[in-house]
Amino acid sequence: MNIRKVTLEDLDAITKIINEVVAIGGTTAYQSSLQPSHFDRFVTPEDNRTFMHVAEVDGVVVGFQWMSPDKNGMGVIATFTKPGIAQRGIGSALFQQTLQCCLDAGYTLLDATIRGDNSGGLAYYSKMGFEDHSVTRAVPLEDGTPVDRVHKRMKLG
Repeated sequence: MNIRKVTLEDLDAITKIINEVVAIGGTTAYQSSLQPSHFDRFVTPEDNRTFMHVAEVDGVVVGFQWMSPDKNGMGVIATFTKPGIAQRGIGSALFQQTLQCCLDAGYTLLDATIRGDNSGGLAYYSKMGFEDHSVTRAVPLEDGTPVDRVHKRMKLG
């Protein structure tokens, strides 16, 4: 497995992955398909605190993870893997690279917000060392279904 920074050539592949996840439902707050341009800010970031890494196996992108600061400077992370290939170490490998970049960029606090019904995502971030911080209750999906959002945090430094 190769972990590297995202390039313009990766945008179609990562868009396909996230749109597959959205179509399946239940594991992301995104509920509508995205366009490759949604990821432009990660290919040509304005600062060293915004970045994305992709995981590839045999030259095929199988996952990606991004980090960007919120308005208070806390790092906000998101991770996606190609459906059907989870638990092969992709997320762990991505996070090793992301964590190093976070330390290099001076982040002191990271946040992962996960749908409460995404047991795999909740377990993944716990495994990476994130701790439960708070819960935003009953955030409605597009169809009105209420789903909690679990906020997990990791302190750095």
